Amino acid sequence: MVDISISQSREIFPAAGPMEIVERKGMGHPDTICDALAEELSLALCRFYRERFGLILHHNVDKALLWGGASHAAFGGGEVLAPMELFLAGRATLEYQGVRVPIEELMVETGRQWLREHFHALDPERHIRFHAMIRPGSHELVELYLRQRESGMALANDTSCGVGFAPLDELEQLVLAVENHLNSAPVKAAHPAVGEDIKVMGVRNGNAIFLTVACAFIDRYLDTRDDYMTKKIEVAAWVRQVAESITDKPVTINVNTADGDDPDSLYLTVTGTSAEAGDDGEVGRGNRVNGLITPYRPMNMEAAAGKNPVTHVGKLYNILARQMAEDLVAALPEVVAAQCYLVSRIGHPVDRPQIIDLRLGLREGGLSAALEGRAREIARQHLGGMATLQDQLLERAIQVF
Repeated sequence: MVDISISQSREIFPAAGPMEIVERKGMGHPDTICDALAEELSLALCRFYRERFGLILHHNVDKALLWGGASHAAFGGGEVLAPMELFLAGRATLEYQGVRVPIEELMVETGRQWLREHFHALDPERHIRFHAMIRPGSHELVELYLRQRESGMALANDTSCGVGFAPLDELEQLVLAVENHLNSAPVKAAHPAVGEDIKVMGVRNGNAIFLTVACAFIDRYLDTRDDYMTKKIEVAAWVRQVAESITDKPVTINVNTADGDDPDSLYLTVTGTSAEAGDDGEVGRGNRVNGLITPYRPMNMEAAAGKNPVTHVGKLYNILARQMAEDLVAALPEVVAAQCYLVSRIGHPVDRPQIIDLRLGLREGGLSAALEGRAREIARQHLGGMATLQDQLLERAIQVF
């Protein structure tokens, strides 16, 4: 039996406090690029293993470093002087049943494909180099992984925890919506000067919201500094439209606040990302599995991207905790907010965590035995469906950054 603790909490509403901070690193941020390319390689390995061997084999390719390049941005079009370099390290099954796994080819192919799909001014052939630094996994973890074939049950490959909460509050929804809009296909098609490296920092101080947006602009689509400043004003206007659709609070918007009078001080890029000129990135330094960085909420340090979706609880439990919390709020009318914590034991079945701690914010009244029973049943249903997470990830129904 899984130990499920359920308690009522009145301290899980950051929106009710005097101050709140929320951040999102956008799709073109160096840290997010690392998350994305690590996850793309993991998904490619999962598909290769399944197609060739009938099961997903052991791998964790979750250590990535993006070493920034060098560039000279200039109105009308600059140039990349030295390419970015991506070093992706980890462990994987590189040969099985006499079949070689083409790890380097998979890394380059999936990395270039993701960059083509998400950047409109970056050339994956010229502007980035890939370095695969993948070695076979340790004997103990590989053996633990393969033991599932005998038991029919995936066994946790780490003692770890996962956390999740629901629902997103107003500031969290706003920060997420602003970045998603600025990096949407319609905006890029109509305004190609807007790059993909966009970061949004949201601060609520009392009843006032302050949004600081860092938005890379692409030099070839701007002829003068006046063009750049005009585009900044347009970005602020788009952000305000998004804000007005979400909140009635007063919102102050600032875009590219580090800009100075010198042309070299503007956030001008050749490719749309700051990684072209010295800004570096790593897996796990950016968004959590809900797409946000939320210091006023429970978070942990696990990087979900690149970890295998079968036994790595650092990935699975963070996804599961989020889904569990969302379902508690959606399915139980009495519950207005939920936090979920799960802890695993290495070598034990992944669907039998050491403990589940559910903390519920209630609309009114206290925690009844009937409500506890329904909450436990929701938690058990999610544990019973854990095996479906790998398919949801492969179908891209779940985002991990």
